[in-house]
Amino acid sequence: MTTLELRGVSKVYGEGPTAVHALRGIDLSVQAGALVAVMGPSGSGKSTLLTIAGSLEDPTDGEVLVGGTTLSNMSRNAKARLRRRSIGYVFQDYNLLAGLTAAENVALPLELDGIGARKARAAGMAALEELGLADRASRFPDELSGGERQRVAIARAVVGERRLLLADEPSGALDSANGDAVMRLMRTACQRGVAGVVVTHDAQLASWADRVVFLRDGRVADQTAPPPGPESLLAPSTGQGQ
Repeated sequence: MTTLELRGVSKVYGEGPTAVHALRGIDLSVQAGALVAVMGPSGSGKSTLLTIAGSLEDPTDGEVLVGGTTLSNMSRNAKARLRRRSIGYVFQDYNLLAGLTAAENVALPLELDGIGARKARAAGMAALEELGLADRASRFPDELSGGERQRVAIARAVVGERRLLLADEPSGALDSANGDAVMRLMRTACQRGVAGVVVTHDAQLASWADRVVFLRDGRVADQTAPPPGPESLLAPSTGQGQ
């Protein structure tokens, strides 16, 4: 099953001679259970691809489908509901709520979707434990280091029954050991049937993916399977890249 599909997606910012073509006719599909890494130089369109895939931004041209549903046919409220229930998004700036503890931040999407507080907190704690943050669960974001805040954001993205996981440089503030822990958690989510797309500049982290997509000047320049890496220590994912 194809969870995410981009068909001829383009994005232009501005008009006339000052227009910036961030994406140019991108075709991309990600199957349930597959993890795709997106790489490319600064300004190649990687982050724009993620925000459009996650319905945070509309393309100028083309179509985006999540779970077979065309996003352009959905109302703003329906898109918000889709993001809350089905899409986990890891932002570069974390987007944690300062007035909530780490555990409360992780559990919040589940509670907003009607899951009971106790069950939501239990799921949140399990995700925090996987990332070595159980002892930081009661701390507020400003009491955490940058790397700890990033891991809390990862835990919030993977908790619950998400179908699509989008991560923008999820290991940017982490050392190699914690970076591998983050990718292991994403890989585990994909083994449950989640489709994952991760933007990274780190070839070692990209080696966790089933497929690497290279962007240049807003276009797909190449797609390839990564070299053998840490993911070979885990059971293979259930999905196949296209």
